[in-house]
Amino acid sequence: MIAGKVTYVPQRPVVGVLALQGDVREHAALLERAGARALAVRRVSELAEVDGLVLPGGESTTMSRLLDSFALLEPLRHRIRDGLPVFGSCAGMVLLARQVLDGRPDQRQLDALDVVVRRNAFGRQVDSFETELEVAGVEGRVQAVFIRAPWVEKVGHDVQVLATVVDDPLADPAADRIVAVRQGRVFATAFHPELTGDERIHRLFVRTVSEVA
Repeated sequence: MIAGKVTYVPQRPVVGVLALQGDVREHAALLERAGARALAVRRVSELAEVDGLVLPGGESTTMSRLLDSFALLEPLRHRIRDGLPVFGSCAGMVLLARQVLDGRPDQRQLDALDVVVRRNAFGRQVDSFETELEVAGVEGRVQAVFIRAPWVEKVGHDVQVLATVVDDPLADPAADRIVAVRQGRVFATAFHPELTGDERIHRLFVRTVSEVA
C-alpha cells in the first residue's frame, strides 16, 4: 500500500458447490481458477454463506433425495427465488428444470428454469461422447463431455439458449438439441465443463456472481 493511499483489492465471491454427490472437487478447482473462493455446501448454514452455487453432475434422483435428507431443498428454493446465481451441469440441469421427462416419480425439482428437459436423453453410459460447441458468452469453441446427459426439449420465453449440439456424426441423434441455457442468474449445461479443465464457462458464471455479490 502506498503511504496516504488505500489500495482497493476486490473480494473474491464465495461460490458454493453442492457437496452431497457428484463432481464436487472438479467444480471447486475450476471455480478457484475462475476467481472465486469455492466452498463445499452440505448444510443450511453453509448455503447461507455463499454468493452463488454450483449443482454438479451426478445422479439427479439421488441428489434430490439428499437435498431432502439434509433439509436443503426448501432453503435452496428460497435462495434461488431471492436471486441466488446458480449453475447446474448435467444432473444439475435436471434439478433446476420446471419439468422433467423420463424422470422418477419421487424426483424433486427446484423449478428454477422455465425449461422441459429429458433425463438421460443421450442414452446410457456406453453412449457417452465428446464434441465441440459454440457457447454464447464464451470466446472460442468449448470441448463438451456428455455422460448420460439430458437435453432441453422446450424453453420458456425468458430463457436464453446458449448452445446447441452441432450436426456431427458423433452426436447423432442429438444434432441441434439444446444443451446450454440461461434464465437471468440461473445457468445450466447438459454437458460436464468440470471434466475438461477448461474454466471459461465457470468464469462466465463467476462474473455473474460478482455482479450481484
